[in-house]
Amino acid sequence: MNLAAIDIGGTTIKIATWKDNQLQDKHAIDTPKDLNGFYQALTDEVDKIKKDTKIEGVAISSPGAVNKKTGIIGGSSAIPYIHNFKIVDELEKRFSLPVSIENDANSAALGELAEGSGKGCDSMAFFVIGTGIGGALIINQKVWHGAHLFGGEFGYMIMGAHTLSELASPVAMANRYNKRTGKPLDGKTIFELADKDDPAASDECQTLIHALAVAIYNIQHSFDPEKIVLGGGISNNPELIPLLNKEIDRLRDGLDLVTLKSDIVLCKLKSDANLRGAVADFKQNAK
Repeated sequence: MNLAAIDIGGTTIKIATWKDNQLQDKHAIDTPKDLNGFYQALTDEVDKIKKDTKIEGVAISSPGAVNKKTGIIGGSSAIPYIHNFKIVDELEKRFSLPVSIENDANSAALGELAEGSGKGCDSMAFFVIGTGIGGALIINQKVWHGAHLFGGEFGYMIMGAHTLSELASPVAMANRYNKRTGKPLDGKTIFELADKDDPAASDECQTLIHALAVAIYNIQHSFDPEKIVLGGGISNNPELIPLLNKEIDRLRDGLDLVTLKSDIVLCKLKSDANLRGAVADFKQNAK
């Protein structure tokens, strides 16, 4: 099955051709400013792919709460003009091809399931750790969307007086540190300072690690996935998994019952995950 694969982002849109069971001719364009420009840009890109390859459809990864039944992208994102109308129908008219759209975090999870760190798993929890905390749940190798399309929205978990996103996002961690110190540093730099025993950096990093460890522990014991996969920029930090495992061990040691140990791994596909997952989603829906 040959497809056009598209990953819609707030700044750029990535495009590739799925051919010979791999992503080919990967490139990116600037995200248009309005809906008409969006339609034109995507139609032009799909037409270019059609000239070189006979494709059977268009697989799209998108921000927002994608309703697979209605073909509507609900919620909100940095691209307001794609929301709250039957966008799948509109794109199918323009492409003259079947279109499948899936949420970007769900797409990334499907990508990791197909060829990444979750390959071979029937169940998986996927965390996207960035400005906030997003994610996805995989059950029987399919996305669990939830009754209200909130499956995998781990960032909304309440931990004390805060949400997981407020405690475990590297951006939130940097904001806390900068407020304490008056310095304009990012999360990566704060982790580096924590390694050098900067007291404020160590404190804020521990807040992040503890909150994320608690969330992983709770998901492991409520959902019990085969693997928990971590994505987002923080996944480039080689110390992340050891720190989380150490904190989870500390949590387990404080309990009387013998409990499960989470199998935590880093994502593998990185920037290709959404495109690869969009393809996997199209194939699942085409069956």
